[in-house]
Amino acid sequence: MHRRAFLESALGVAAAAPAAFADEQAPQSAATTGIRLGYDSWTLNGYGWTAFQYLDYAAEQGLDAVQLSDLPNYASDDPAYLRQVRERAQRLGIQIDGGLGCICPSASNWKKENGDPVAWVRKGLRVNNAVGAKMMRAYLGGRSERSGAIPIEQHIENTMKLLKTVRSEALDLGIKIGIETHGDLQAWELHNLIEEAGKDFVGATIDTGNPVTLGEDPLLTLETLAPYALTTHVRDSCIYEHPRGAVYQWVALGDGSIDFVRFFERFRQLCPHVAVQLEILTGGAPQVLPYLEGDYWRAFPNARASEFARFVALARHGHPFMGTMIVGARGQRPPQYAEAFKQQQRLDLERSFEYARKVLKLGLRA
Repeated sequence: MHRRAFLESALGVAAAAPAAFADEQAPQSAATTGIRLGYDSWTLNGYGWTAFQYLDYAAEQGLDAVQLSDLPNYASDDPAYLRQVRERAQRLGIQIDGGLGCICPSASNWKKENGDPVAWVRKGLRVNNAVGAKMMRAYLGGRSERSGAIPIEQHIENTMKLLKTVRSEALDLGIKIGIETHGDLQAWELHNLIEEAGKDFVGATIDTGNPVTLGEDPLLTLETLAPYALTTHVRDSCIYEHPRGAVYQWVALGDGSIDFVRFFERFRQLCPHVAVQLEILTGGAPQVLPYLEGDYWRAFPNARASEFARFVALARHGHPFMGTMIVGARGQRPPQYAEAFKQQQRLDLERSFEYARKVLKLGLRA
């Protein structure tokens, strides 16, 4: 089928929303007083902070949570140091959502210096348990895994094998592993991975920015993965039509095309016990999704027309970013711009906190 014909067909398919899922795990406090608001440490990666600084900043901002998304956030893996981190979080009343990083040994994102993948994940589980986290964010790979020499199915298989190997440790420590929607897997693919790996110890980190890089509506991502949600990465995106397909650009919360009022209406229905961790990654240039060209679809041989139709509708009603932003690709930014990019990280994150509280009514302390 020609791509334009496919789009016309897709737009004619009604995308039925799934039935509301029972929220068996929601604490009474979260259900009655609101949803925890925090941020992911990667948002402020330009600052080079460690765990204590991320926690203190969360307290300064009146937040309820923080996601320490990778082991370099800790100055040491010494048990005494990690106990101090845990005690600081408890004293400040900040929930820590844990993190690790890439865990698929065949993915391009895997760091060989991490050594044995199983030992690395087990270390992550121990560290995150020591600081009091109940979950650990991880991911398979990235967008390149969909078009590399190794098929995406093989990466999925390798990830599931690793997860099953560490199952007993995760269960013993009481930590679930939250696989992120990281520009590698569409929501239905991650849903299947979780089910097969074992939902008793594997869940989802629902990122709202990465799905758009795969032509997926973040609301669909939420509705598909909410039963497995352990934590989130929330940011906005400008999405709009382009002669080759569509364009996306990540922006601060409230600056983009995503209807987050509607999104969080569903969020409150489906997973109100999950913390909203803002991951505001501004400064990237607009990117084209050339889905009107045949080569694009080689990365998505099993694409679902009704799901893609929702993204096309999002692009048709979207708009480009018209505000102020310093833009530059990583690795190509002049060193003189470094301080400006660093300041932009904090400025856009704090603007997003304000939007989350005032417009979306998020945060227990608001």
